Amino acid sequence: MDCGVSGAARRRTHRLLALALCVTLMPRVSLGLDAPRLATAELVAQQAAEYRAQAPKTIVELQQFRSSARAPIENSDGRNGEATLTNLNPYVNAWYLLTLDWGGAPERRSYHLENPRPLEQSITLLTGDPHTVRIAIGQGGEPCTLWPGRLPGGLGEASATGLPYAPLCSGRLYLRNPVAGRHTSLETVTEFLRDYVWGGEQVVDFVKQQFYRDAFLEEPATSRGGARPAQAPAMHAPLRAAIGAASVGLALAPQQLGLDLAAPARELEVGEWYRVRDLPGVYLSVVVPEAIDSAFLSSRQAGVNSLDHVESKALVYMVAFDLQAFDLRFALGPDHPRLGWSVRVPPGVRIPSLPGPDGIDRAAPLVSNGMVSPADVARTVATFTGGFKREHGAFHYGPLSEQNHGSHYGFIEQGVVFSKLQPGLATVFATDDGVVELKTWSTADDARLAHIRYARQNGVPLIQYDPARGVGVPGAFVNLWGPGNWSGSATEDLRTLRAGLCLQAGDAGRFLLYGYFSDATPSAMARVFQAYRCQSAMHLDMNALEHTYLALYVQRGQRRLVEHLIQGMDVLDQHAGKAYVPRFLGFPDNRDFFFLTRRGGAP
Repeated sequence: MDCGVSGAARRRTHRLLALALCVTLMPRVSLGLDAPRLATAELVAQQAAEYRAQAPKTIVELQQFRSSARAPIENSDGRNGEATLTNLNPYVNAWYLLTLDWGGAPERRSYHLENPRPLEQSITLLTGDPHTVRIAIGQGGEPCTLWPGRLPGGLGEASATGLPYAPLCSGRLYLRNPVAGRHTSLETVTEFLRDYVWGGEQVVDFVKQQFYRDAFLEEPATSRGGARPAQAPAMHAPLRAAIGAASVGLALAPQQLGLDLAAPARELEVGEWYRVRDLPGVYLSVVVPEAIDSAFLSSRQAGVNSLDHVESKALVYMVAFDLQAFDLRFALGPDHPRLGWSVRVPPGVRIPSLPGPDGIDRAAPLVSNGMVSPADVARTVATFTGGFKREHGAFHYGPLSEQNHGSHYGFIEQGVVFSKLQPGLATVFATDDGVVELKTWSTADDARLAHIRYARQNGVPLIQYDPARGVGVPGAFVNLWGPGNWSGSATEDLRTLRAGLCLQAGDAGRFLLYGYFSDATPSAMARVFQAYRCQSAMHLDMNALEHTYLALYVQRGQRRLVEHLIQGMDVLDQHAGKAYVPRFLGFPDNRDFFFLTRRGGAP
């Protein structure tokens, strides 16, 4: 990939590519920042009350841990105003909002600033000269002038670029500009039907039932005595799947695999792990549900359905990430998930005076742009699509539909709450010190909110941890279509392409497992995750390759390669001239996604 800027590269698409893929990344080390500058105890209590209030509010008022500083400003006409710099979560120290207010909403401008090195530098609003807005970045850093915006390198110039991430202060800071996310043709059609066509949701359900059931089914060829895995060191290898005695030594030939493995053969032993070539800490395994240990197929039948003959033979791809080597991150798209009410919630739990369940229906003035920050691109090793959109991200039936306004799925990016985390929902999250957890959220967990950097909920758990037994067991609603909110058709026809996420922990360490199920019900997903000894597991998205997309980024010499879990996922990427532009890295996508970045050292 050539990172030189040619004449054609001055066009916007090429500027995006150059900005995203040619950035120099600073090492991930802490310089010992002082304790975060927090609001006073009185103000903290006031902000917590705003967070809890069932009243219309702004996205800023939803941030109960925010801390602000103010300075007087004066424009060239002598008009007085005020500049406010708000650290939206001082514990995370990543996102700031700068507001220039000249006396009311029509003349108020807000700018969403991103600190690309939150562990190393803080941002301080300077006072003194009312004709400029200046900030200091880092301890002893030189002042940076952001306003008047007509100044070179100021807010006005950065806004005019239209870039998702416009550099400020010599690249020490980014301005996040609003952008339009890319839609696939499938997403464009389904969103049009849902938003503008009478009965659109029923039309979409009909399409899913008629055309997506079994559409991605892959039944692999099998043999005996296939290739043995290229073994990773025992202290770092994930736990292999528990395989039934009759299937030990069974080899599978995955036809759609798009990853380059260290093992040369195309046949892979069922349930074993294979290293991805030139990507330490990333592994692949394949399995078919009928091969797993019968103890998992027959236990707790009351809560899990028996598997039919189709999903029993449907291939499952598992990708494992060593959490000693990687950080998990999460980003919202400019369009999804939305923040207003889901159409699924019963009318009785909806409060007409609220624009959304948390008192908001839009993120402005904050910007969600569906793209990895330039500061993280060089270290990013994987991206994969997030969870359900807001339309499907709440409950119509069951106990969770009757509490917390329908239990809309929550999400947090860079310590900023966009939708509150709800008890009873499967939640994957990363804390400000890099620890990744996947668990069923509880009210008691709200005490941890200040230190949660990323979080995504997506329905009820497929697997939840049983402390008495010390193992993961299927969740209570795995085989209940309505209370589980599993999507699928209204006739409870649940077998389709699905993706899920689980956390595995053992003597070898902790691993985050991404599962691609070519044709499965939630029951099949739970059984497979059990067989891989997952402590907890959650559903992601379903029905199409764009909703189950996973790509790896492999550095091989001077080249950086994009490898997709499944052949055909590459259609979600783009080309800009001769440059190959991967989804989520090189251009904004319309929806949310996860990405993993390598910890410390070189990318």
